[in-house]
This record gives sequence, structure tokens and C-alpha cells, in this order.
Amino acid sequence: MDPNRKLLKDEGELFGDLGWYQRPVEKLNYLTITRPDISYAVSVVSQFLQTPRVSHWDAVIHVLHYLKRAPGLGLLYRPNGYLRIEAFSDADWAGFPSDRRSTTGYCTFMGGNLVTRKSKKQTVVAQSSAEAEYRAMAHTTSELTWLQHFLQEIEFPAPALLQLLCDS
Repeated sequence: MDPNRKLLKDEGELFGDLGWYQRPVEKLNYLTITRPDISYAVSVVSQFLQTPRVSHWDAVIHVLHYLKRAPGLGLLYRPNGYLRIEAFSDADWAGFPSDRRSTTGYCTFMGGNLVTRKSKKQTVVAQSSAEAEYRAMAHTTSELTWLQHFLQEIEFPAPALLQLLCDS
């Protein structure tokens, strides 16, 4: 899905059959577990489950066509010989035109393999891009802390130093 294209809730005519829209979107939500490459697009079309428009349905069809063209993509875990834990954080400041809220996104890696990931609208409207980035880094730090405590709890030899990377 083109990240610069913004779907609006009042855009175009209503989609005819609500169930016809909801069923594939719900199945796509489950598929994001092993196909994080479609997570953004699925999260966008999931916002319109109650009142889908024809343009929203076109976006769903676009995702399905992408999946058909790229069946072999997905997560692959391999031993890389190191256990470094690193996290990447980003924020999309005021990315939703309807409510002007920002989106937090982060992913954590252990030994070069994806362990956790999340993308979620922030609960408040950020006054600046710096504030949105700061909130994203705070959520990512919280995730790193949880991961470190989890690894200690299961007595896994995790490194004491964790790395947080941000684009700002």
C-alpha cells in the first residue's frame, strides 16, 4: 500500500455488503503474524470495518494482489552467532487526517531475528514531530525493558546492554 495515500472515512460511496468487506480483512489480520510486510496496509483498512467505502475495498484488493504476487515472503529465523538485542523506533507525526494523531511503530530484534513489533495510534495528539518521536521511543524502551525482564525470568543469557535506534 502506498504510505502516502491516506484513506478517509467519508471518501466515496459506501461499500455494499459489510460482511464481504469484514471477512477478508479479519483473515488478513491473522496473516500479519507471519507477514509483517502487510501490517501497515491491514491496520489502515481495519479502521473502516463498520462503514467501508469502495475506495477501502480497492485497498483490500490491492493487498490481496500483492500477496498473490509474493507468496514466498515471510519471517525466517536463523542463528546468526550473536545475541545482541536492538530495537528500532519511529513515529508518523499527525499521520491520520481525520483525527491528527500520530502513529508509533517499533520492532525489536534478538540476534538479528525479529522478536516483537507493534504499530499503534498514539492516545493523544502530539504538538510536534519531536514529541511524537519521543513518545515512540518511550514505548520502545518499555518494550525493551519487558523483553529484558522476560529473558531474565526464563534464565536466558541475555546481554545487559540493549540498543535503541531512532531516525531522529
